[in-house]
Amino acid sequence: MSGYVILVDFQVVPGERAAFRRLIDENARESCRTEPGCRRFDVLEPAGEPDRVLLYEIYDDRAAFEAHTRTGHFARFDAASAALVAAKAVTECALVCEGGA
Repeated sequence: MSGYVILVDFQVVPGERAAFRRLIDENARESCRTEPGCRRFDVLEPAGEPDRVLLYEIYDDRAAFEAHTRTGHFARFDAASAALVAAKAVTECALVCEGGA
């Protein structure tokens, strides 16, 4: 099993999580629905941290992720969410073992 994983840690502007979630949830749904190289796109909320949202994304490879960043739905999310994000950290990983497979 191989794949390309992106972990994104968003610190959302206080009080803006609901607005941010509407945007990221739509981006996640569109990514899974329209991008053949997107295998998984999870949106997570850490317990007890109301201004933090995490993403766990799996793509077939880096090229599939780069294609994702050129889609219209990503561009709309990126532009609309910019004012809602206080900080963002991105970690790139290689998927070496998928426990459910």
